[in-house]
Amino acid sequence: MGAQLLNGAIIAAKLTEIVKQDNKEFQSLYGVTPGLTVIIVGDDPASKVYVGRKHRACTEVGMNSEVVRLPEMVSEEELLQEIDRLNADSAVHGILVQLPVPKHINSEKVLERIRPDKDVDGFHPINVGNLCVGKENLVPCTPYGIIKMLEICNIPIAGKRAVIIGRSNIVGKPMAMLLLARHATVTICHSRTKDLAAVCREADILVAAIGKPEFVTKDMVKPGAVVIDVGINRVNEKLVGDVDFHNVNDVAGYITPVPGGVGPLTIVMLLHNTLKAAKLQFSK
Repeated sequence: MGAQLLNGAIIAAKLTEIVKQDNKEFQSLYGVTPGLTVIIVGDDPASKVYVGRKHRACTEVGMNSEVVRLPEMVSEEELLQEIDRLNADSAVHGILVQLPVPKHINSEKVLERIRPDKDVDGFHPINVGNLCVGKENLVPCTPYGIIKMLEICNIPIAGKRAVIIGRSNIVGKPMAMLLLARHATVTICHSRTKDLAAVCREADILVAAIGKPEFVTKDMVKPGAVVIDVGINRVNEKLVGDVDFHNVNDVAGYITPVPGGVGPLTIVMLLHNTLKAAKLQFSK
């Protein structure tokens, strides 16, 4: 029979229409078009692709979009000065620095320089702290997109056992906070978790975000579980996730594909955050 496929592209299209309508209402109310500025440092091919997708997505929903391109050897201070300029620009409502940045730049310092109410990635310590105490202002886009996917597909969260493989600040930790806020019982697993397979088999909702190709196998999944694959790995010129899709598909109740699962949701939640950032700035 196989699991029910959670098609990220279809869900993202629905969310995009919601953001587009909300954006029209915001513009009608305030006479202002929300604007996102993305800073990219260097010529990393993957980063250029991601930035291009974000730019096109903004245009699709009627938002302003600017890309600031800085050379690979730009100094950390010059990058911070560019962020300061954007922080002070009232036409810029969202700021995103495309990661990774070159090794000579301290990414933590860069992310902390962005104004919290313009931090559409949700990585600033103030936004992280807000999330931890239950205030979902600007939330990291990938885990927030996963929550929206579950909600749109009417997959219950409250009372469920959720297991997250991976403890990154980008996915694992915020994912745990979002699920906890919706009354799931949450376990975060990592490289030192003992008997990882046994812990995973307890999950009603299993989120894999560790960057290891096809790491999650059939024997790690509870029959009927919801399996969310956040991984993107290139193996023999083919993109695969952190889940052994073809075999896990036989036992899971729901599963996301790679590509076409979580990825499209990340970008639409960036649009959502840009609009939310504009609202935060105009509510002051």
